[in-house]
Amino acid sequence: MYNSQIIGLGHYLPQNSVSNDDLSKIMDTSDEWIQERTGILSRRWVDSENKMSSSEMGYKASLMAIKNAGIDKNEIDHILFATISPDYYFPGNGVLVQDLLGVGTIGATDIRNACSGFIYALSIANAYIQTGLYKNILVIGSELQSPVLDKTTNGRDLSVIFGDGAGAAVISRSDNQSKIYSTHLHSEGKNSLELSMKGPSVIHGMTELKTNTANPQLFSPYMNGQMVFKNAIVRFEEVIKEALNKNEFTIEDVNCLIPHQANLRISQFIQKKLGLKNEQVFNNIQKYGNTTGASIPIAFSEAVEQKRIKRGDLVCLAAFGSGFTWGSALLRY
Repeated sequence: MYNSQIIGLGHYLPQNSVSNDDLSKIMDTSDEWIQERTGILSRRWVDSENKMSSSEMGYKASLMAIKNAGIDKNEIDHILFATISPDYYFPGNGVLVQDLLGVGTIGATDIRNACSGFIYALSIANAYIQTGLYKNILVIGSELQSPVLDKTTNGRDLSVIFGDGAGAAVISRSDNQSKIYSTHLHSEGKNSLELSMKGPSVIHGMTELKTNTANPQLFSPYMNGQMVFKNAIVRFEEVIKEALNKNEFTIEDVNCLIPHQANLRISQFIQKKLGLKNEQVFNNIQKYGNTTGASIPIAFSEAVEQKRIKRGDLVCLAAFGSGFTWGSALLRY
Protein backbone atom coordinates (compact mmCIF):
# COMPACT_ATOMS: atom_id res chain seq x y z
CA MET A 1 0.00 0.00 0.00
CA TYR A 2 1.23 3.48 -0.92
CA ASN A 3 1.31 6.68 1.11
CA SER A 4 -0.17 9.91 -0.21
CA GLN A 5 0.80 13.52 0.39
CA ILE A 6 -0.26 17.03 -0.58
CA ILE A 7 2.36 18.36 -2.99
CA GLY A 8 0.68 21.59 -4.09
CA LEU A 9 -2.00 23.99 -2.90
CA GLY A 10 -3.81 26.90 -4.52
CA HIS A 11 -6.69 29.27 -3.93
CA TYR A 12 -8.77 31.91 -5.67
CA LEU A 13 -10.94 34.67 -4.21
CA PRO A 14 -13.13 37.11 -6.16
CA GLN A 15 -11.76 40.66 -6.14
CA ASN A 16 -15.02 42.15 -4.86
CA SER A 17 -14.66 42.57 -1.09
CA VAL A 18 -17.86 43.36 0.84
CA SER A 19 -17.34 44.87 4.28
CA ASN A 20 -19.73 44.80 7.22
CA ASP A 21 -20.27 48.52 6.71
CA ASP A 22 -21.26 47.81 3.09
CA LEU A 23 -23.93 45.40 4.33
CA SER A 24 -25.24 47.91 6.85
CA LYS A 25 -26.27 50.08 3.90
CA ILE A 26 -28.61 47.43 2.46
CA MET A 27 -29.93 45.73 5.61
CA ASP A 28 -30.49 46.42 9.29
CA THR A 29 -27.12 45.33 10.66
CA SER A 30 -23.81 46.78 11.83
CA ASP A 31 -20.12 45.98 11.93
CA GLU A 32 -20.35 45.49 15.70
CA TRP A 33 -23.36 43.12 15.43
CA ILE A 34 -21.67 40.94 12.78
CA GLN A 35 -18.27 40.82 14.48
CA GLU A 36 -19.75 39.95 17.85
CA ARG A 37 -21.66 36.95 16.46
CA THR A 38 -19.29 35.67 13.76
CA GLY A 39 -15.91 37.39 13.94
CA ILE A 40 -16.25 38.33 10.26
CA LEU A 41 -15.01 41.71 9.01
CA SER A 42 -15.60 41.20 5.28
CA ARG A 43 -16.36 38.55 2.69
CA ARG A 44 -15.78 38.11 -1.05
CA TRP A 45 -18.79 38.06 -3.37
CA VAL A 46 -18.60 37.65 -7.13
CA ASP A 47 -19.90 40.92 -8.56
CA SER A 48 -22.42 41.33 -11.39
CA GLU A 49 -19.89 42.84 -13.79
CA ASN A 50 -17.28 40.10 -13.39
CA LYS A 51 -19.48 37.03 -13.13
CA MET A 52 -17.64 33.83 -12.35
CA SER A 53 -19.01 30.34 -11.68
CA SER A 54 -17.84 27.89 -9.04
CA SER A 55 -16.18 25.75 -11.71
CA GLU A 56 -14.27 28.75 -13.07
CA MET A 57 -13.07 29.69 -9.59
CA GLY A 58 -12.10 26.05 -9.00
CA TYR A 59 -10.17 26.07 -12.25
CA LYS A 60 -8.20 29.17 -11.22
CA ALA A 61 -7.36 27.65 -7.83
CA SER A 62 -6.33 24.45 -9.62
CA LEU A 63 -3.86 26.25 -11.86
CA MET A 64 -2.12 27.62 -8.77
CA ALA A 65 -2.11 24.22 -7.05
CA ILE A 66 -0.67 22.45 -10.11
CA LYS A 67 2.01 25.11 -10.49
CA ASN A 68 2.96 24.84 -6.82
CA ALA A 69 3.02 21.04 -7.12
CA GLY A 70 5.65 21.33 -9.85
CA ILE A 71 3.96 18.87 -12.18
CA ASP A 72 2.45 19.11 -15.63
CA LYS A 73 -1.35 19.30 -15.75
CA ASN A 74 -1.37 16.17 -17.91
CA GLU A 75 0.04 14.19 -15.00
CA ILE A 76 -3.29 14.58 -13.18
CA ASP A 77 -5.07 11.20 -13.13
CA HIS A 78 -8.42 12.15 -11.59
CA ILE A 79 -10.41 15.18 -10.44
CA LEU A 80 -12.49 15.37 -7.25
CA PHE A 81 -14.70 18.46 -7.00
CA ALA A 82 -16.47 19.30 -3.73
CA THR A 83 -19.27 21.89 -3.95
CA ILE A 84 -22.89 22.59 -3.04
CA SER A 85 -23.09 25.40 -5.59
CA PRO A 86 -22.45 23.71 -8.94
CA ASP A 87 -22.83 25.54 -12.24
CA TYR A 88 -25.64 23.21 -13.30
CA TYR A 89 -28.04 20.71 -11.76
CA PHE A 90 -26.06 18.34 -13.99
CA PRO A 91 -23.41 17.79 -15.31
CA GLY A 92 -21.07 18.12 -12.36
CA ASN A 93 -18.31 20.67 -11.98
CA GLY A 94 -15.51 18.11 -12.20
CA VAL A 95 -15.99 17.57 -15.92
CA LEU A 96 -16.14 21.33 -16.49
CA VAL A 97 -12.70 21.72 -14.89
CA GLN A 98 -11.40 18.77 -16.92
CA ASP A 99 -12.41 20.68 -20.04
CA LEU A 100 -11.03 24.03 -18.82
CA LEU A 101 -7.69 22.41 -18.01
CA GLY A 102 -7.56 20.80 -21.44
CA VAL A 103 -6.34 17.47 -20.07
CA GLY A 104 -7.09 13.98 -21.36
CA THR A 105 -10.25 11.98 -20.70
CA ILE A 106 -9.51 11.43 -17.01
CA GLY A 107 -12.30 10.70 -14.57
CA ALA A 108 -14.03 13.44 -12.61
CA THR A 109 -16.11 12.95 -9.46
CA ASP A 110 -18.33 15.48 -7.70
CA ILE A 111 -18.93 15.44 -3.94
CA ARG A 112 -21.83 17.15 -2.15
CA ASN A 113 -21.02 17.20 1.53
CA ALA A 114 -21.15 20.96 2.03
CA CYS A 115 -18.76 22.20 4.74
CA SER A 116 -17.18 18.74 5.08
CA GLY A 117 -16.85 18.30 1.31
CA PHE A 118 -13.11 18.88 1.07
CA ILE A 119 -12.38 16.42 3.91
CA TYR A 120 -14.55 13.80 2.21
CA ALA A 121 -12.80 14.44 -1.12
CA LEU A 122 -9.38 14.24 0.52
CA SER A 123 -10.37 10.93 2.09
CA ILE A 124 -11.36 9.52 -1.31
CA ALA A 125 -8.14 10.79 -2.91
CA ASN A 126 -6.10 9.22 -0.14
CA ALA A 127 -7.81 5.85 -0.62
CA TYR A 128 -7.37 5.97 -4.41
CA ILE A 129 -3.66 6.63 -4.08
CA GLN A 130 -3.12 4.12 -1.27
CA THR A 131 -4.51 1.35 -3.49
CA GLY A 132 -2.34 2.39 -6.43
CA LEU A 133 -5.28 3.28 -8.68
CA TYR A 134 -4.03 6.84 -9.30
CA LYS A 135 -0.79 8.74 -8.77
CA ASN A 136 -1.82 12.43 -8.91
CA ILE A 137 -5.32 13.61 -7.95
CA LEU A 138 -6.64 17.16 -8.15
CA VAL A 139 -8.98 17.92 -5.22
CA ILE A 140 -11.07 21.10 -5.44
CA GLY A 141 -13.44 22.87 -3.05
CA SER A 142 -15.28 25.80 -4.62
CA GLU A 143 -18.43 27.72 -3.74
CA LEU A 144 -20.47 30.50 -5.38
CA GLN A 145 -23.02 31.28 -2.67
CA SER A 146 -23.75 35.00 -2.92
CA PRO A 147 -26.42 34.71 -5.67
CA VAL A 148 -28.78 32.64 -3.46
CA LEU A 149 -28.44 34.76 -0.32
CA ASP A 150 -31.32 36.96 0.80
CA LYS A 151 -29.52 40.29 1.10
CA THR A 152 -32.28 41.99 3.07
CA THR A 153 -32.88 42.35 6.78
CA ASN A 154 -34.99 39.16 6.67
CA GLY A 155 -32.00 37.14 5.49
CA ARG A 156 -29.23 38.87 7.38
CA ASP A 157 -28.50 36.00 9.79
CA LEU A 158 -27.12 33.99 6.86
CA SER A 159 -26.16 36.59 4.28
CA VAL A 160 -23.58 38.22 6.55
CA ILE A 161 -21.81 34.88 7.02
CA PHE A 162 -21.28 33.32 3.61
CA GLY A 163 -18.76 34.16 0.90
CA ASP A 164 -17.47 32.95 -2.47
CA GLY A 165 -14.10 31.37 -3.26
CA ALA A 166 -12.16 28.27 -4.21
CA GLY A 167 -9.24 26.19 -3.01
CA ALA A 168 -7.43 23.22 -4.54
CA ALA A 169 -4.80 20.63 -3.70
CA VAL A 170 -2.77 18.10 -5.65
CA ILE A 171 -2.57 14.79 -3.79
CA SER A 172 0.19 12.46 -4.96
CA ARG A 173 1.92 9.20 -4.19
CA SER A 174 4.49 9.78 -1.46
CA ASP A 175 8.00 8.37 -1.35
CA ASN A 176 9.05 10.29 1.76
CA GLN A 177 7.91 10.98 5.31
CA SER A 178 5.25 13.51 4.29
CA LYS A 179 1.94 11.66 4.20
CA ILE A 180 -1.73 11.61 5.07
CA TYR A 181 -1.95 9.51 8.23
CA SER A 182 -5.72 9.02 8.34
CA THR A 183 -9.11 10.55 7.64
CA HIS A 184 -12.28 10.19 9.72
CA LEU A 185 -15.79 10.74 8.37
CA HIS A 186 -19.18 10.90 10.13
CA SER A 187 -22.80 11.85 9.44
CA GLU A 188 -26.11 12.24 11.26
CA GLY A 189 -28.95 12.58 8.79
CA LYS A 190 -31.68 13.05 11.38
CA ASN A 191 -30.54 16.69 11.59
CA SER A 192 -30.28 17.18 7.84
CA LEU A 193 -32.84 19.97 7.53
CA GLU A 194 -31.37 22.08 10.34
CA LEU A 195 -28.86 23.45 7.80
CA SER A 196 -30.29 23.12 4.32
CA MET A 197 -31.63 24.59 1.12
CA LYS A 198 -34.61 22.53 -0.06
CA GLY A 199 -35.12 23.92 -3.54
CA PRO A 200 -34.82 23.78 -6.43
CA SER A 201 -35.04 19.99 -6.30
CA VAL A 202 -37.17 17.13 -7.53
CA ILE A 203 -39.31 17.64 -4.42
CA HIS A 204 -39.56 21.43 -4.66
CA GLY A 205 -39.09 22.16 -8.32
CA MET A 206 -40.27 23.89 -11.46
CA THR A 207 -43.97 23.13 -11.04
CA GLU A 208 -44.12 25.13 -7.82
CA LEU A 209 -42.17 27.98 -9.38
CA LYS A 210 -44.29 28.09 -12.54
CA THR A 211 -47.58 28.00 -10.64
CA ASN A 212 -46.40 30.55 -8.05
CA THR A 213 -47.15 28.08 -5.23
CA ALA A 214 -43.53 27.87 -4.07
CA ASN A 215 -42.61 29.06 -0.61
CA PRO A 216 -39.72 31.49 -1.22
CA GLN A 217 -38.01 30.26 1.96
CA LEU A 218 -37.46 26.86 0.33
CA PHE A 219 -35.22 28.45 -2.29
CA SER A 220 -32.88 30.17 0.15
CA PRO A 221 -30.48 28.63 2.68
CA TYR A 222 -31.86 27.90 6.14
CA MET A 223 -29.83 27.41 9.31
CA ASN A 224 -30.86 26.65 12.85
CA GLY A 225 -27.85 28.56 14.12
CA GLN A 226 -28.13 27.63 17.79
CA MET A 227 -28.42 23.92 17.05
CA VAL A 228 -25.58 23.98 14.53
CA PHE A 229 -23.31 25.75 17.04
CA LYS A 230 -24.10 23.29 19.84
CA ASN A 231 -23.43 20.27 17.62
CA ALA A 232 -20.36 21.76 15.98
CA ILE A 233 -18.43 22.39 19.17
CA VAL A 234 -19.00 18.78 20.26
CA ARG A 235 -18.24 17.12 16.94
CA PHE A 236 -15.16 19.24 16.19
CA GLU A 237 -13.52 18.19 19.46
CA GLU A 238 -14.50 14.53 19.00
CA VAL A 239 -13.19 14.18 15.48
CA ILE A 240 -9.92 16.03 16.15
CA LYS A 241 -9.21 13.76 19.12
CA GLU A 242 -10.20 10.72 17.04
CA ALA A 243 -7.50 11.54 14.48
CA LEU A 244 -4.86 12.20 17.13
CA ASN A 245 -5.66 9.06 19.12
CA LYS A 246 -5.69 6.89 15.99
CA ASN A 247 -2.13 7.93 15.18
CA GLU A 248 -0.84 8.22 18.77
CA PHE A 249 -0.21 11.96 18.70
CA THR A 250 -1.12 14.55 21.32
CA ILE A 251 -2.55 18.03 20.86
CA GLU A 252 0.92 19.40 21.67
CA ASP A 253 2.30 17.64 18.58
CA VAL A 254 0.01 19.58 16.23
CA ASN A 255 1.80 22.41 14.43
CA CYS A 256 -1.39 23.74 12.85
CA LEU A 257 -5.09 23.06 13.14
CA ILE A 258 -7.15 24.31 10.21
CA PRO A 259 -10.83 24.16 11.14
CA HIS A 260 -13.60 24.75 8.63
CA GLN A 261 -14.18 28.50 8.71
CA ALA A 262 -17.81 28.37 9.85
CA ASN A 263 -17.75 30.95 12.61
CA LEU A 264 -14.75 32.45 14.41
CA ARG A 265 -16.54 31.92 17.73
CA ILE A 266 -16.68 28.15 17.09
CA SER A 267 -12.97 28.05 16.22
CA GLN A 268 -12.09 30.05 19.32
CA PHE A 269 -14.22 27.78 21.52
CA ILE A 270 -12.50 24.66 20.15
CA GLN A 271 -9.06 26.23 20.51
CA LYS A 272 -9.73 27.00 24.16
CA LYS A 273 -11.29 23.59 24.85
CA LEU A 274 -8.28 21.77 23.39
CA GLY A 275 -5.75 24.10 24.95
CA LEU A 276 -4.21 25.14 21.63
CA LYS A 277 -1.95 28.17 21.38
CA ASN A 278 -2.73 30.94 18.88
CA GLU A 279 0.16 29.88 16.66
CA GLN A 280 -1.32 26.36 16.45
CA VAL A 281 -4.58 27.49 14.80
CA PHE A 282 -5.12 29.21 11.44
CA ASN A 283 -8.27 31.25 10.78
CA ASN A 284 -9.10 33.53 7.85
CA ILE A 285 -12.89 33.76 8.16
CA GLN A 286 -12.37 37.37 9.23
CA LYS A 287 -11.48 38.27 5.61
CA TYR A 288 -13.52 35.83 3.56
CA GLY A 289 -16.55 34.70 5.54
CA ASN A 290 -17.73 31.10 5.44
CA THR A 291 -16.86 29.67 2.02
CA THR A 292 -18.32 26.24 2.91
CA GLY A 293 -16.51 23.46 0.99
CA ALA A 294 -13.80 25.87 -0.11
CA SER A 295 -12.85 27.16 3.33
CA ILE A 296 -10.30 24.50 4.35
CA PRO A 297 -8.29 24.44 1.09
CA ILE A 298 -8.30 28.25 0.93
CA ALA A 299 -7.04 28.46 4.51
CA PHE A 300 -4.49 25.67 3.98
CA SER A 301 -3.13 27.35 0.86
CA GLU A 302 -2.89 30.72 2.61
CA ALA A 303 -1.22 29.22 5.68
CA VAL A 304 1.49 27.68 3.49
CA GLU A 305 1.83 30.89 1.49
CA GLN A 306 2.28 32.89 4.72
CA LYS A 307 4.78 30.30 6.01
CA ARG A 308 2.50 29.43 8.93
CA ILE A 309 2.87 25.83 7.73
CA LYS A 310 6.15 24.39 6.44
CA ARG A 311 7.24 21.00 5.16
CA GLY A 312 7.34 18.43 7.91
CA ASP A 313 4.65 20.10 10.04
CA LEU A 314 1.87 18.02 11.56
CA VAL A 315 -1.43 19.47 10.29
CA CYS A 316 -4.96 18.61 11.37
CA LEU A 317 -7.96 19.54 9.22
CA ALA A 318 -11.46 19.39 10.70
CA ALA A 319 -14.94 20.29 9.47
CA PHE A 320 -18.56 20.20 10.53
CA GLY A 321 -21.63 21.23 8.56
CA SER A 322 -24.81 20.42 6.67
CA GLY A 323 -25.94 16.84 6.74
CA PHE A 324 -24.96 16.88 9.53
CA THR A 325 -21.57 15.69 8.34
CA TRP A 326 -18.20 16.10 9.98
CA GLY A 327 -14.69 14.80 9.54
CA SER A 328 -10.99 15.24 10.12
CA ALA A 329 -7.69 14.51 8.42
CA LEU A 330 -4.27 14.28 10.03
CA LEU A 331 -1.25 14.69 7.80
CA ARG A 332 2.43 15.44 7.69
CA TYR A 333 2.81 18.28 5.20
